[in-house]
Amino acid sequence: MEAYKRWVRTNKDYVHSLESLANGLTWLLPERFSASEIGPEAVTAILGIITAINEHIIDTTPTQWHPGSVEPYSFPYSLCISAMKDLETLVEVTAEHYFGEDKKWNFMAVTEALKVLVRLGLFRNSGYKMLLHGGETPNIEKQSNLSSQHTVGGFPKPGNHHGPSHLGDINGRNPWNLEGRALSALSRFGQNARMVSDPVWLSRVQHQHAIMGPPSPMVDRMTLSTILSEKGLQGALFVLGEVLCITRPLIYVLFIRKYGIRSWTPWFFSLAVDLIGISFLTQATKPMHGGKGQPFHFSVSEQDELKRRKLQWALYLMRDPFFSKYTRQRLESSEKLLEPIPLIGILTAKIVELVIGAQTRYTYMSGS
Repeated sequence: MEAYKRWVRTNKDYVHSLESLANGLTWLLPERFSASEIGPEAVTAILGIITAINEHIIDTTPTQWHPGSVEPYSFPYSLCISAMKDLETLVEVTAEHYFGEDKKWNFMAVTEALKVLVRLGLFRNSGYKMLLHGGETPNIEKQSNLSSQHTVGGFPKPGNHHGPSHLGDINGRNPWNLEGRALSALSRFGQNARMVSDPVWLSRVQHQHAIMGPPSPMVDRMTLSTILSEKGLQGALFVLGEVLCITRPLIYVLFIRKYGIRSWTPWFFSLAVDLIGISFLTQATKPMHGGKGQPFHFSVSEQDELKRRKLQWALYLMRDPFFSKYTRQRLESSEKLLEPIPLIGILTAKIVELVIGAQTRYTYMSGS
């Protein structure tokens, strides 16, 4: 396994090219979007899991963890989420084939519930940072701060400690005020002075450094109570907005399970949850008049994530019942209009066929 990891890390560009080619060819497999598509979906799921494993190997390269970066989690959250997303379509087609259209929603609800649990665990263990691409991309901030400074035998590493702290925080919050930092520094100074005077302790530290080298950076992850106490209402809005975005697919499936895919109730309710979640996240960045909390300042990657989530609202055009009543008619009329044109008509017909086929699968249009 170690040899395979070294090969993947050494040839990552070649691996990415092979993965892209293989994933693209799966769309051309026979019986795709047919009644017996378990085989093609199984091939797609296996290729997706292999891709996720390779990405996890590349992302966890030991040399890429540098001072100021967030330490990797003991549990591979991103790999687990990617694997579940690759398997969910296979679960859907298998459940529909053996249990029918109505019963498959029980399996989809279980799948979405598992993804929600993993994402909530990642949200908590990351220090309540925004999940990027549903948790598949680590939200790592590389700016240094007081809470993540190196320590050698309990001593702070020399350097500039007057800038704002970012690591272990969601959006550049300073975990301590000035008075708290001053008292903490005095306390550490007294403890360190007493330990240095002990020759046994000093020889033990020197022996440890000679064997193990300098310790890895310490990373403090923010807790829910800290966010609510320091950010106030903005902190509550951020957490609620992110939780709504995480749980929205599960809520959507549960409503489909109760009312059916042709009902407008799941469609409208899911859209409402999306709108409320994004509005909460947006309001968290604005100062509150008369409030004690501090507004969030999203990083560039978090701002891009908000844009990505808003772009995903276009999937509501592809979800039933809106698709059956409006979008499909537009696609078919466009296909007939372009059909007489050589080559373009053939390409348009193939694209419309793929779009209509993909629309029949919840997992392709769920945006989860």
